[in-house]
Amino acid sequence: MNVKGKVTLILMGLVMLWPFLAFAQDKPADNMRFVVEKIRADKKLFIAENMQLTQTEAKGFWPVYDQYQDELFLLRARTAKLVNDYAENYENMTEDIAKNLLDAYMTIETLRPELLQTFLPKFRKVLPEVKVVRYYQIENKINAGLMYELAANIPLIQNPE
Repeated sequence: MNVKGKVTLILMGLVMLWPFLAFAQDKPADNMRFVVEKIRADKKLFIAENMQLTQTEAKGFWPVYDQYQDELFLLRARTAKLVNDYAENYENMTEDIAKNLLDAYMTIETLRPELLQTFLPKFRKVLPEVKVVRYYQIENKINAGLMYELAANIPLIQNPE
């Protein structure tokens, strides 16, 4: 399978995860944990195949990667909640709800670059600069795909009448 196909597969899996995140409280914890672990394992495999780390690099990289993914998961869970809140209020949007949704969105949008910046020195400590850039590129492509899928499937807010 080529890289584009692998990215598509991972993106589809991650996009499929988002609704589960939004409704996690309705699902048994074991089922949710399995879905999350499967998505994370697939992504980790994809990262491993594309990073081509040496044994020494891998020893330092994977613990930092796991910490970063834990934080990123929390951020994506907030995004899933935001999408769910938007969907629940789409038909009956008020000014107050719209303001709260936009404020939540802006907070999430500021947290991702902060997260990337926070982990940059940690990745730089365990990888050569070229591989840090490569990893950030891979994460950026995955994020861009997720955001594209969300944008394609979320309708614009209705104009007030």
